[in-house]
Amino acid sequence: MHQQRRRLPWITTRGLAAAFVLGLTCSPLAGAETSSAPANASAYLLVTDEQGEPLFQTAMPEGARWCLQWHHSVKKFAVLDCYRNHAGVMELERSHQPDFAAGLGHTQGRGEQLSDGKGGYWIEGIDEPVPGNQYALRVGALAVDHRLVWQRDGEAKSFSLSRRAAGERVTLQLTETALSSVNNK
Repeated sequence: MHQQRRRLPWITTRGLAAAFVLGLTCSPLAGAETSSAPANASAYLLVTDEQGEPLFQTAMPEGARWCLQWHHSVKKFAVLDCYRNHAGVMELERSHQPDFAAGLGHTQGRGEQLSDGKGGYWIEGIDEPVPGNQYALRVGALAVDHRLVWQRDGEAKSFSLSRRAAGERVTLQLTETALSSVNNK
């Protein structure tokens, strides 16, 4: 039997993005707002295209958290894979899945599945290092809307990968090197 935890009482299929915009303190990034991102931050989240050209960069100091959010291609609800900078290592920390739709689900022994109280579930405590601090992603169309979401100084932030690179292969990486030529628009 799974333990029920009401970590995010506001999670709904349509309300997820609005909740990020509101910057609620019980967000999937709770605690992230305590890590400000000074210009001399020791780590950066960097997204590059297939040729290695930078598409996006933001400071992600020790303890900072961010999520990759997208809409399931069949059910159209938002899914979250949430990461953190743990001592310079990119770790998959947790995942939110509102349904057991195609391609989604919990793998026994990989985190703990807990109810979100709204018919979906969180997989907590995954805490799995990402090999090489990077992974490749084939970015979905605008309907899928792959996007990075995070909080900085209590303010919700978001960057749409789909608007910038739909259908393309990108690499997301946690790096110590800041690039000066990144246009985050």
